[in-house]
Amino acid sequence: MAEHEITARVYYEDTDAGGIVYHANYLKYAERGRTELLRAAGYDHISLQEKPGIFFVVRKMDIDYLYPARLDDLLTVKTGISALKNASFTMKQSIFCHDVLVCSMDVILVCVTLEAKPVRMPDNMRDRMIPFMTTPD
Repeated sequence: MAEHEITARVYYEDTDAGGIVYHANYLKYAERGRTELLRAAGYDHISLQEKPGIFFVVRKMDIDYLYPARLDDLLTVKTGISALKNASFTMKQSIFCHDVLVCSMDVILVCVTLEAKPVRMPDNMRDRMIPFMTTPD
């Protein structure tokens, strides 16, 4: 399986005065990709907070903006897991427009309790994320 993929349309609200996607809005597309990968693994944010009482926070993000996306473009957001540890994992995300790489990012997420304390990810959750690995663990 490796990467999970979603599409996202560029709307007027996503662009600057020149009709180009405003740089911060790529973070929104990437967040949707991460959320949908978790959903494909069998998890959603609400149920994770209810039981086992965890959620994920972004610890670090490296972004390369390579090419501008524009109003009404259809973007493809590809998300995979490049590193999976006990309490954190790294997602590699790539955003394409017409098969051209527009933006790429590496995002480190940490599993935390509702009190925001780092905690080991449940083993069954970790196991469900393994199919989305893009490189060996």
